[in-house]
Amino acid sequence: MYCLQWLLPVLLIPKPLNPALWFNHSMFMGFYLLSFLLERKPCTICALVFLAALFLICYSCWGNCFLYHCSDSPLPDSAHDPSIVGT
Repeated sequence: MYCLQWLLPVLLIPKPLNPALWFNHSMFMGFYLLSFLLERKPCTICALVFLAALFLICYSCWGNCFLYHCSDSPLPDSAHDPSIVGT
């Protein structure tokens, strides 16, 4: 279970408010997870616990899933404020 200390913080990294950065964020997180799985080779139990947690977060549409954005979940009000999300 030592390898979970490197996997679980990945679920706590917030998704950016700017929708233009969602693709970059998901690619970074995907490449991080792929490189972690290839380099560190976590145990089966750790990998299954992490994948189950990732599935539950994405399935519940809490808004922190980095794989996709749920169409039902509204953006925070600050996401439409140009002074915060100006590009």
